[in-house]
Amino acid sequence: MDDSLQGRTALVTGGARRVGAAIARRLHAAGANLVLHYRDSAIDADKLAAELNALRAKSAVTIKAELLAPIAPRALVAAALQGFGRLDLLVNNASSFFANEVGAIEASHFEELIGSNLRAPLFISQEAAPHLAEARGAIVNIVDIHAERPLKGYPVYSVAKAGLAALTRSLALELAPEVRVNGVAPGAIAWPEDGQLQEEEKRRILKTTPLGRIGSPEDVAQAVHFLACAPYVTGQIVAVDGGRSIYL
Repeated sequence: MDDSLQGRTALVTGGARRVGAAIARRLHAAGANLVLHYRDSAIDADKLAAELNALRAKSAVTIKAELLAPIAPRALVAAALQGFGRLDLLVNNASSFFANEVGAIEASHFEELIGSNLRAPLFISQEAAPHLAEARGAIVNIVDIHAERPLKGYPVYSVAKAGLAALTRSLALELAPEVRVNGVAPGAIAWPEDGQLQEEEKRRILKTTPLGRIGSPEDVAQAVHFLACAPYVTGQIVAVDGGRSIYL
């Protein structure tokens, strides 16, 4: 397998921080030009773009967008075409994640979680599809191991990621043979920064992870890079979870 992305263009949603930034760095190191989407993380996005452009001039651009806005898909794809003249890879990484137990679910929770995790990837993929087909490109969706086995206390999030898993397989059929569509399902990669997971829950997660540790954003980035380059892989969702899905 040729893992070079030289001369290709990748659009990464939520690409300014954490897992998204690791994916961007990995793809850039393989030769890709990057379109870094962000919503609120302007400072992080600009800093990452400057870092990548220092390594290779004019190889990264940023775009601010609220993914639930109707104009967002067209704006994101246009940024890739205007910046680099082509689009070869779409990584649907941006995601909202928060608990909402049954009995306390509000319509706004549903709109945010379904919107960021399922609706946005669908419409961005649809907008990007003709350009990806022209480039014989690929889509990689960042799913979750809880798409298959729901996470207690997170029913809407779990449903949203289950929908993204189904979308991944559906698009693999719909866009074949020109566009390959796959997913990466992370387990415990980086703890949420807002403290929503208590220490007891973190210990439980580690106890049920065969490798006995959380992974790193770079582990997810490596899997995305593989799927971006694997010419005979489509419709697959690769778990990057230290084996935790065995126990779930």
